[in-house]
Amino acid sequence: MTLEKPILDGIKDISDLRELSDEDLTTLAGEVRTEMIEAVAETGGHLGAGLGVVELTVALHHVFDTPRDRLIWDVGHQCYPHKILTGRRDRIRTLRQPGGLSGFTKRSESEFDPFGAGHSSTSISAGLGMAVARDLQGGDNHVVAVIGDGSMTAGMAYEAMNNAGATDARLLVVLNDNDMSIAPPVGALSAYLSRLISGRSYRSIRQIVHDIADKFPESLARAARRVEEYSRGMVTGGTLFEELGFFYVGPVDGHNLDHLLPVLRNIRDVDAQGPVLLHVVTQKGKGYEPAEKSPDRGHGVSRFDVVTGEQVKTKTNAPSYTRVFANSLIAEAKRDKKIVAVTAAMPSGTGLDLFAEKFPERCFDVGIAEQHAVTFAAGLASEGMKPFATIYSTFLQRAYDQVVHDVAIQKLPVRFAMDRAGLVGADGATHAGAFDITYLATLPGMVVMAPADEAELVHMVTTAAAYDEGPSALRYPRGEGVGLTLPERGEVLALGKGRIMREGTTVALLSLGTRLEDCMRAADDLAARGLSVTVADARFAKPLDEALLFDLAANHEVLITVEEGAIGGFGAHVMTKLAHGGYLDGGLKFRPLTLPDSFIEQDSQDEQLRQAGLDATAIAAAVLSALGQEDEAQHLLTNHVA
Repeated sequence: MTLEKPILDGIKDISDLRELSDEDLTTLAGEVRTEMIEAVAETGGHLGAGLGVVELTVALHHVFDTPRDRLIWDVGHQCYPHKILTGRRDRIRTLRQPGGLSGFTKRSESEFDPFGAGHSSTSISAGLGMAVARDLQGGDNHVVAVIGDGSMTAGMAYEAMNNAGATDARLLVVLNDNDMSIAPPVGALSAYLSRLISGRSYRSIRQIVHDIADKFPESLARAARRVEEYSRGMVTGGTLFEELGFFYVGPVDGHNLDHLLPVLRNIRDVDAQGPVLLHVVTQKGKGYEPAEKSPDRGHGVSRFDVVTGEQVKTKTNAPSYTRVFANSLIAEAKRDKKIVAVTAAMPSGTGLDLFAEKFPERCFDVGIAEQHAVTFAAGLASEGMKPFATIYSTFLQRAYDQVVHDVAIQKLPVRFAMDRAGLVGADGATHAGAFDITYLATLPGMVVMAPADEAELVHMVTTAAAYDEGPSALRYPRGEGVGLTLPERGEVLALGKGRIMREGTTVALLSLGTRLEDCMRAADDLAARGLSVTVADARFAKPLDEALLFDLAANHEVLITVEEGAIGGFGAHVMTKLAHGGYLDGGLKFRPLTLPDSFIEQDSQDEQLRQAGLDATAIAAAVLSALGQEDEAQHLLTNHVA
C-alpha cells in the first residue's frame, strides 16, 4: 500500500522545498520517511541510517542553497532521503538495481552529490578540500559535511579536523550522533544554549573576549581564551572539538525541526571564519518500529514487508562463506588459546559476532580503523598470539601501508581473512574486493590462499592457523557456498600445492578460488565440442605450485588462468613464472582471465561475472578463441548475451 504524500508530491524542484513553512517541513519529513520505507521494502538496502537523518536532510536542503552549497554525506548509506528530495524520487525504487540509483552518493548521478562515497570517514577531508578550493577561487558558497559518530572512530576524520582547525576555511561539520555515544539526551535547555551559542550575539561577545585578550601579555591572553572555550565546553560537551580548532555547537535534537532550523540558520548567516561543528543527536531507524527495535539489523536489509518488517530471505541449502569461516575459526580457537580475532567495526558482516559469543575476551572490534586493526594485529603476533585480522577485501585497501610495513617486512604471522573478495552485487564498485590478490601477492613472504568452495575454506582456516612463518591471507566471496558437506575438522594443506580436478590433454584451465565450478562447466562444454580438458585448482596464488604449473604448460596446447581479481594478480604471477621457465618460448597459448580494467557497476553477482567474462560460457569462449576458432567463440558469447 502506498500512502498519499501531498507536500512531497508538490516538490518538483529543490526551490519548492525552500518555499515551505516550518510547519510544512515537519509534515514533509514524515512523507519522506514513508517514501523511503516503501522504496527500501521493494529494493532492499540501507534502512536505519537514512530514517535517522530525515529531518536533518529536510532542514539542510531548506536552509542551504544546494547544490551551490556543497552537501557531503559520509559513507553515503544515509543518503536515500537526500536522493528523494533532489530530483531522484521517480527512480528511488531502482536503488541498487541494475542501471538504477546507487546505494551511495555518486558524482555522475547528480549535481547534488558533490563527492562520491561508500567507505567511511572521508567527508571532512573532502569538505575541507572543497572549502579551500572555494576560497582560492574567490567563492562564497557553504560546504557542509555530515558524518556519523561511527565514522568518527576512524583516524582519518581526526586528521581532517586537525587540519581544518588550523585554517580559516569556513566549513560546517554536522556530527550525527545516532548511538547516543557522545552526548546525553537533549532537550529544550540544550536547544536554547545551542541557538544562543550559534547566533550573532554570542559570536560577537566571543570575538570581544578574544580581542580584549589580545591586549594582554600572551600568557594572560591564552588563559582568557581558554576560560571562554572551556566554560562553553563544560556546558555543551564540545571541549574535544574546540581543542581541534572547531567552534562547537550542540547537542541539538536532530528530529526536532523547531530546534534544528534556527541553529542551522544562525550558522549559515553568521559571517565568521573557521570551521564549525554542529552536534545533532538522532535515532537510527527513527519512525519505523522494526528498525528502531533492531538498529543493527536495520542497517542493511533485503526486501521486506512494510507492515511487519519481516525480510524476504532467499532459500538456500548452502551456508554462507562468512558463516563457514566463523564456525571454522571458532573450531580452531577451541583447540588453540592463542587464536584471537580482530575486526574493524564489522563483527556481524564478517561473522565475528559468532566468534565473540564464544570467546568475548579474544575478539576485538577496534571501530572503523583498518590501519590500527592491522598494526594492532601485528602487535599481537609479535607477542606470540595468532591474530586473524578479519576485514572486507575492499576495506583492507585502507591499511595497505600497515600490511607492508608493520606486517610483511617484519614477517609477523598475521592471518588476513578477507570477506567479500571479488564482485559483490548491489553494493557495486565501492565494495568490490577486486584488488587483494594483486596487492598482497606482490609482497615478499606473503601466503595467499583462495578456496574453491566452502569445504576448502574450512581447510584454509586450519592452514592459516597452523602457519607461523610469516603473514598469510585467505580470500572468500560474498554469498553462499556450493552445498558441499563440510569436513568435521579442517586439514593443514601443503603450502603452495594445487590439485588436479579433471585430466585432459589439449586444454588446461587453472582456477584460483570460486571460479572452479565455472571452469568445470566450461570443460563440459568444451568436451562436447571434442576438446580434452584438464581442470586444476591452484588453491594458492602465492607460493605458486611450480610443478603443477610447469606440467600444465608442457603438456597442453592452451593454458587459461581464471581468477575473480584485477589485472596484475594470479595470472600475472603465473605468466612471470612461465616466462622465466621458458615455457612461453614455444607454442603454448596462454590466456589470463581476470576482472576487466574497469569498475563494474551494481548488478547481480551472476550478471557481473558475465560482464567480466568470468562465467563458464566466457571461459569456454576464451579457449575457442585461443585455438583460433574466433567465429565459434563469438557465436557462443552472442547467444549467451541473448
